Amino acid sequence: MNNVQNILLKSTSTIKEALKIIDDGAMKIALVIDDEGKLIGTISDGDIRRGLLKDLTLQDTIETIIFKEPTVCSMEASKETILSLALGKKLYQIPIVDHEGRPIGIEEVDALLKPTDKSNKVVLMVGGLGTRLRPLTHKLPKPMLKVGDKPILETIILNFKKYGFHNIILSVSYKSEMIEEYFGDGSKFGVNIEYIHENKRMGTAGSLSLMKQKLSEPFFVMNGDLLTNINFKHMMDYHTIYNSHATMGIREYDFEVPYGVVNIENNAITSIEEKPIYNFFVSAGVYVLNPIALESIPYDEFYDMPSLFDKLIKSGFQTLSFPIKEYWLDIGRMEEFEKANNEYSEYSKVF
Repeated sequence: MNNVQNILLKSTSTIKEALKIIDDGAMKIALVIDDEGKLIGTISDGDIRRGLLKDLTLQDTIETIIFKEPTVCSMEASKETILSLALGKKLYQIPIVDHEGRPIGIEEVDALLKPTDKSNKVVLMVGGLGTRLRPLTHKLPKPMLKVGDKPILETIILNFKKYGFHNIILSVSYKSEMIEEYFGDGSKFGVNIEYIHENKRMGTAGSLSLMKQKLSEPFFVMNGDLLTNINFKHMMDYHTIYNSHATMGIREYDFEVPYGVVNIENNAITSIEEKPIYNFFVSAGVYVLNPIALESIPYDEFYDMPSLFDKLIKSGFQTLSFPIKEYWLDIGRMEEFEKANNEYSEYSKVF
């Protein structure tokens, strides 16, 4: 995803300014934003040419020649979604916007069609006991349970590979020999796999303290029991563009209180809400961290990811959220495992 910071204009910009930005940039397009940084349209060579033919001058503003109905994609959109939209509308590039409508990049069709290879590493936490999935996990570690025709962990690895992330680190413990025997060095899956062995319970972040020498640029951390088709490339780009030190994938969660909620003030009932629904954002179990975040993790001790984020926030580091609106399922319990297999024919189309 190309950075757009150098191709942003306001509607009060002149045609001459727009020409210079388009000429200086490699994308042959400029994005027009409002005072809040939200995308309101685009400007291309063709828009300018048509304006000049209508007797506009280089000193006139671009306000009347802005194309105000551009095709855009959200930062959660998958590679397949973007390609399908671009090819269907015969577009060569599509602006990507965040959840507030601010442009964070541009995806070009040519780049999406080319194979990519990212050096950023992916740390997958696959050392849990899977106690809530017993008796299935008596003989198999949870990441090796099959959803559809392959283990959960294989689906995760292949999904990262699809977005160009080939360098995988597996943090293993329970029945680790089964995982290592199946995946080996990753070559038969087209990736590179290394292993970190947890000799005791380390939490969702503790084993990262054992990897400091292996991580020199922003890297993913993800729980090994998640199925999701989020755009990992966009999440990494988002993390980088906004200079985040730690980015957390978040998921909207609705909770309905099964009773009528009574609101009181000084023992007097002020109102009654029948089975209200409350909305929360919860951690989706996928993160991007800068190596500096590792300095906040105690060495070789149990440590959870929420504790790490809390410490980073209190220390003044930039911590951001990345909303996940695509398919996402945490396979922690038997009913979720069954749901994953029941839905496999639908979501497997995007894996």
